[in-house]
Amino acid sequence: MTAFLKNIDKNWTLFLDRDGVINQRIVGGYVQHPDAFELLPGVPESLAFFSSVFGRIIVVTNQQGIGKGFMTEKQLEAVHRKMLTKVAQAGGRIDAVFYCPDLAPEPANCRKPSPFLALEARKRFPEIDFQKSIMVGDAKSDMDFGKQAGMFTVLVGKENVSGDPVDFKIADLASFAILLKNNTL
Repeated sequence: MTAFLKNIDKNWTLFLDRDGVINQRIVGGYVQHPDAFELLPGVPESLAFFSSVFGRIIVVTNQQGIGKGFMTEKQLEAVHRKMLTKVAQAGGRIDAVFYCPDLAPEPANCRKPSPFLALEARKRFPEIDFQKSIMVGDAKSDMDFGKQAGMFTVLVGKENVSGDPVDFKIADLASFAILLKNNTL
C-alpha cells in the first residue's frame, strides 16, 4: 500500500492542503491576515526537503471566509505571500497556490472534494500527472479530492478517516518528510 512512496522523484507533484497541514488551523475561524498565519512546527524544513524531491509543490485550499465576507481576496493573497516568504527563507518552494472562495452550500462550487483545483493546477503546469501525485491533507474532503483526481493520498493529523480515500496516515507534515528522507517505509 505504501509502495508508491518509494517511487517519488522529480516527475511527481505534491499537493498540500493549507490549514492544519502547513499552518495552524483556527478552529471555527479563518486566517484573515498575515499576523494570524502561524506555520506548524517543522513545516519550513519539510518544504525545503520536499523541494529537492518533488518536481512541483502545489497548495490547494478551501477559503470560504471570502465567500462569507470575513476577508477579501487581497487579504488572502497577503497571507499567502507571508507563507511563500517563510518557506523560501527556509530554502523551500511552493510553485503555486490555488484556492476556492465559494461557500460550501453553493451548487457546482470549486471546493474540495471537487477536483476543480487539481484541474486548474494541471492547466497551469501541464506536466502534472495525477498518477504521480500525492495529496496531503487533514480532512476527508482532502482525501476525496485526491482520489477523485486519481492521486495517492496521505492523511495527517488526528481525524479518523478510514477506507478507500486514505493510502497512508501519519501524524503531521514534518513526520512525512522525515519518513521520506529516511526512506523508512
